[in-house]
Amino acid sequence: MTKDSSNGLHQGVRGYARECKDGKLSRREFLTRATALGVAAPAAYGLLGLAAPQATAQTAQMGGSMRIQMAIKAQRDPRTWDWSELSNVCRGWLEYLVSYERDGTVQPVLLESWEANADATAYTLKIRPGVTWNNGDPFTASDVAHNIERWCDASVEGNSMAGRMSALSEDGKLRDGAVEVVDDLTVQLNLSRPDIAIIVNMTDYPAAVVHPSFTGDDPIAEPIGTGPYRPVSYDTGIGAVIERNPDHTWWNEGNGAYLDRVEFIDLGTDPAAWIAAAEGGEIDLTYQTTGDFIDIFEAIGMPSSQAITANTLAVRFNQESAPYDNVNVRRALQMAVNNALVLELGYNELGVVAENHHVCPIHPEYAELPAPTVDPARAAEMIAEAGLADHEFELISIDDTWQAASCDSVAAQIRGAGINIKRTILPGATFWNDWLNYPFSSTEWAHRPLGVQVLDLAYRSGVAWNESAFSDSEFDTLLDQASGITNADERRDVMKRLQEIMQEEGVAIIPFWRSIYRNLRPNILNAEMHPSFEIRYQHYALS
Repeated sequence: MTKDSSNGLHQGVRGYARECKDGKLSRREFLTRATALGVAAPAAYGLLGLAAPQATAQTAQMGGSMRIQMAIKAQRDPRTWDWSELSNVCRGWLEYLVSYERDGTVQPVLLESWEANADATAYTLKIRPGVTWNNGDPFTASDVAHNIERWCDASVEGNSMAGRMSALSEDGKLRDGAVEVVDDLTVQLNLSRPDIAIIVNMTDYPAAVVHPSFTGDDPIAEPIGTGPYRPVSYDTGIGAVIERNPDHTWWNEGNGAYLDRVEFIDLGTDPAAWIAAAEGGEIDLTYQTTGDFIDIFEAIGMPSSQAITANTLAVRFNQESAPYDNVNVRRALQMAVNNALVLELGYNELGVVAENHHVCPIHPEYAELPAPTVDPARAAEMIAEAGLADHEFELISIDDTWQAASCDSVAAQIRGAGINIKRTILPGATFWNDWLNYPFSSTEWAHRPLGVQVLDLAYRSGVAWNESAFSDSEFDTLLDQASGITNADERRDVMKRLQEIMQEEGVAIIPFWRSIYRNLRPNILNAEMHPSFEIRYQHYALS
């Protein structure tokens, strides 16, 4: 591994630090990049002349229970998880190799450390010693290799990890020689191309590490893991109960597993029901709170916690469905919509306006583009020119309050341009059965630390989560190029063209980037809102 001989740091990290000090790289992005290459968080902060944040001294009591409001969706193989809620229930026993923190750092979990070479084509992973599965088996490098092989298997429908691991795969499976088990505690990754995001991709929720014996689709029915909890019950649409596992000695004893019991309660999508449950003492924490309900929860004694993120709503067109296979139709519908109004009416202005592409200003590679043109009259003309003056478009959304309100604003503006459109609002149980295939619908997209990540997940040709069916060879080639560029300015030049392609092709109406919130009782510790909606109840406690 190529490192700076003066202090053991990867040689690219000092360049990142200079970019950060010069204002070309945000502090969060610097910390993400540096720690993704294996630099420990204190050393990364030190390069900026800062001390790493210290935990506030608070007394976490052992024992007690906590009740969390959250949707309970039908479980499946973790590598096919498509919503954070699926992972949150299982975090007590299915752990991750690494974690993404609120300050932007990537921290070791089942890994002890990792190193990257100079061009991010080779990584050495060091496994944390002394970890065991809850069935007594030791956790070793072979288990890591097994999970990476699972992640690379593109033949598994819905396996989004295959796209994340593309630099390790070939023909839809793990490439020969891509992963080497050096010894029981060391794994070598040999990438086919530079990929600065590969470690960060292992923090995403489908990257939960499963036991080699896991062969089914249900991690509740096969709850072998390395964490300190185990499931008691799981009822889709109703709730789940988790308890501390007295038969397992956790590798991180003394640093968590404070609670005896965690209960997830599915109260549906109406926040008014959540308020009623909180007032009745039935819940202690929300998964997320939106709009006016943030203040209402605060008024009843449950303060809010905020995270500034790259979360958004993609109101996208499926290009395999007519008439959305016509770029002029897609661009016309975009042109009818003022994104600032969508932010105001759909999300109470709790965010910033976006530009109909999926790279956020908090990403260092973001390139500022001219604001999208809003011209309702021209939009109607383009629809008529496409022979669709009498066509009735249909915009579908889930019944979640802020998503429905945002899509109502989009549809109202399209209707105001003289274009026929109807709104269809579906309950979650119906909507999620076919979310990838609706011709014109909206999907909530969660925050990812790096600008290239969501482009890989959602817009690369043929990947599992490409709900827009967008496919462009120039876009794919530029994505590969951007993933290997460490310099922020050089990477931004590439990202600018990627953003322009999304606008030119009318891929989606992406109206805003939103801050996210949760409300919790004052005696709950370690449960601040996470940018990726993670609920790490193994670290939550009562004071």
